[in-house]
Amino acid sequence: MRHRLKDVAERAGVSVKTVSNVVNGYQHVRPDTRARVEAAIAELRYRPNLSARNLRKGRTGVIALAVPELDIPYFAALARHVVAAAADHGWTVLIHQTGGGPEQERVAAAGIGDHMIDGLIFSPLSLDAEDLTGLDGMPMVLLGERVDHGLADHVVIDNVTAAREMTTHLIGLGRRRIAAIGSPRTPEGAGARLRLAGYTAALTEAGLGYDESLVVPTPAWHRADGAAAMRHLLDSGARPDAVFCFNDTLALGALRALHEAGLRVPGDVAVAGFDDIEDGRFSVPTLTTVAPDKERIARLAVDLLAGRLAGDRDAPPRELIAPHRLTPRESTA
Repeated sequence: MRHRLKDVAERAGVSVKTVSNVVNGYQHVRPDTRARVEAAIAELRYRPNLSARNLRKGRTGVIALAVPELDIPYFAALARHVVAAAADHGWTVLIHQTGGGPEQERVAAAGIGDHMIDGLIFSPLSLDAEDLTGLDGMPMVLLGERVDHGLADHVVIDNVTAAREMTTHLIGLGRRRIAAIGSPRTPEGAGARLRLAGYTAALTEAGLGYDESLVVPTPAWHRADGAAAMRHLLDSGARPDAVFCFNDTLALGALRALHEAGLRVPGDVAVAGFDDIEDGRFSVPTLTTVAPDKERIARLAVDLLAGRLAGDRDAPPRELIAPHRLTPRESTA
């Protein structure tokens, strides 16, 4: 049985208005009264009707998360954390997969078709600032590096620093011919460009030259792309002694290609990735990676959206940098 506000009021011996004030966090309620109401809520297992509350506020209680691919484990994990963070606000999350194409990204940016949503957390690959300018004012938080700061609230990680740290880690292990897999083929690959910049900076700082034959672009960041890029490196005679893959799924593909070639990891070739997906913790060998704080990214994005919905829509856009850490494992140890 679903209990009503009236049932809680009767059990606590107070008015319905008093129960409503407690449920809605109103501060000016006597402590003993608040305690009686909270006890009644717990005893009856009362759950507020969030849908009715949201409708009174002119909201749906639904936000959207738009990401390029749920097949990429990073985005699947991020979606899980967004759903958890949104639940703290009583929100439901509509997840929209854009495929990274401009048409579906425009659908997302316009509010997901006819669906009523209160706000959007959006990781675009194709649309840029010009495409997103002039929208109808729906609160939006951007993820990733495709759109520079200044358009909307923005949550990122420091890709340049993270990639430089990983490359420096490999150099510190005595590796000198460090390949990079996943460099961008097109201007849309903003994250890849930044990771390539960090990789290049670390080589320069160590006095190692940039060798174009060791840098392999990929059409996508899937396992098959990583395996194909690794085979290309081996077939070309480039002879890397380490490989920095720009995400973990590329690295898992590279591990497979090295195994098929009869090469030892890390004995012959050290392998590192980026994203800290769960598969990398169970691969053989386990995968060294850059671990972005995905839970923190999700919570920052949801909290920024909550702030806009609470009334500070006219405040200047904010850019927040989420932390990351280097996580060495067996593939480089």
